[in-house]
Amino acid sequence: MNNYIELNNLTKSFTGKRNIKVLKKINFKFKLGKVYSLMGPSGSGKSTLLNLISLIDRPSKGLIRYNGKQVDFSLNKENDLFRANNIGIIYQQDNLLNDFTALENVYLSSLAAGNIKSDAKNKSQIILKKVGLSSRLHHYPSELSGGEKQRVAIARALINEPKIILADEPTGSLDKKTSEEIFSLLKTQVNPKRLIIFATHNRFFANKSDCLLEMVDGNVKSTNV
Repeated sequence: MNNYIELNNLTKSFTGKRNIKVLKKINFKFKLGKVYSLMGPSGSGKSTLLNLISLIDRPSKGLIRYNGKQVDFSLNKENDLFRANNIGIIYQQDNLLNDFTALENVYLSSLAAGNIKSDAKNKSQIILKKVGLSSRLHHYPSELSGGEKQRVAIARALINEPKIILADEPTGSLDKKTSEEIFSLLKTQVNPKRLIIFATHNRFFANKSDCLLEMVDGNVKSTNV
């Protein structure tokens, strides 16, 4: 059995002037070794779902299990450490720290997981070289192209060898050629002990996943399991 993430009746509502139920009793199991694409129009709940899976946000109702263990959303420090060691996140905007070099942006994520600085730096250099940035280690984000910054973001997501990679529109702000390069790089990161979930508006990329999920009326509909 390689189910690693289980969503059970997962519901998320936002309360303001009126109550908005974004996610409605989602039930789904994600398997290791697979690439999942998540499609749907803006506002359909793709980012909300990724935020729940990453433990950045908490559901209104329902539960999440990782490897059979139910998440207790009241344990903030424990969940933060779990995220640091098991979940790599890539955003549409790279979210790099502007005052730090590419190398520093990557190894800081390793330090957050409790690793020794010297080991973190060495590993970061290796990963940045693997994503084609061996000549950009000491460049700041302002000195990098959009594609290079996303490569740094991917390296940062990989530094702690996560079982889960979550990518929220990782190619949304890039041109077609660079998007294809970044997507190809992302796909090479899947292995039998890891799963990838990426949100996208691009059906061409979505169709290249192992499982295409469509966000429909607050739920997910699998089209090619």
